[in-house]
Amino acid sequence: MEVLAQINQKIQNFLEELESPIVLGLSQRIQSGKMLRSKLVLNIANKSDECILLCAIIEMIQNASLLHDDVIDNATIRRSQPSINAIAGDKNAIMLGDILYSKAFCELSAFQENFPMIPRIISSAVTMLAIGEMEDVELAKQFNANEAKYLTMIEHKTASLIEATAYAAAFLSGKNQEEAKDFRVYGRNLGIAFQIIDDVLDITADEKTLGKPILSDFKEGKVTLPYIYLYHSLNEVDKKRLESAFKKELPKKEQEWILQNLKESGAIQQSIDLARHLGRVGIEAISNYSCDKLVKIMEEMINRDF
Repeated sequence: MEVLAQINQKIQNFLEELESPIVLGLSQRIQSGKMLRSKLVLNIANKSDECILLCAIIEMIQNASLLHDDVIDNATIRRSQPSINAIAGDKNAIMLGDILYSKAFCELSAFQENFPMIPRIISSAVTMLAIGEMEDVELAKQFNANEAKYLTMIEHKTASLIEATAYAAAFLSGKNQEEAKDFRVYGRNLGIAFQIIDDVLDITADEKTLGKPILSDFKEGKVTLPYIYLYHSLNEVDKKRLESAFKKELPKKEQEWILQNLKESGAIQQSIDLARHLGRVGIEAISNYSCDKLVKIMEEMINRDF
């Protein structure tokens, strides 16, 4: 059986242990993603039962965070399909997320004897992820033009679990503390760069590929990096125009004005350049190891078009 299928089967087995038809039914409606975190584990640590277990735990945590995220954002679409909250309501989506979190933490205890640092690494990351969610909600209350605040938020919300995945996998592979820190740096930079490219794709990808209307982030109250760079390039009149469009259903003319200025100002390319810089720093951190596949993952995540 293909290793990613083994991971999904492990998750299925965990959920079947709960003996809840409601949980099983709803969990089967969760749309599978790129499984980036599992691919990191598999390319840092050799395939083993412990490796499959760690992947399954992290995928459950990731799915739980997305379930909660969709409720917070009132999102009805996830990967071009109806979200769980759209199918079963916010309450069921929240509780299903809680169940996935709880089951994941229960299974995480299996690492306590041989790899006692792994439960702490993963649980600490989930704490930071939740803080990032709160920071995201806070930033959405008004137009945020502060780049540092935004980058801190995505480091917590998106990068923390990716960073922890690479860090934990390094220990699982037998790396010592100092060696594992190099993989931690790689994971953090991959996570931040991954989110920046997501920010860009919300603007540049076509709606069919993206699975949602373009400029959705801005309408939902997310001033992502390209908008921040755009804002600082505008004159005072246009700054006010951009701010007034925040969190609104925009007419086509206003959408076209924003898209044109995003491209002409260089804000999109500036965002991509930062993602590429972070990618290079992440790759440099693991340059003393044989990690061609990790280099490829970084490059593919930055150069992707969906």
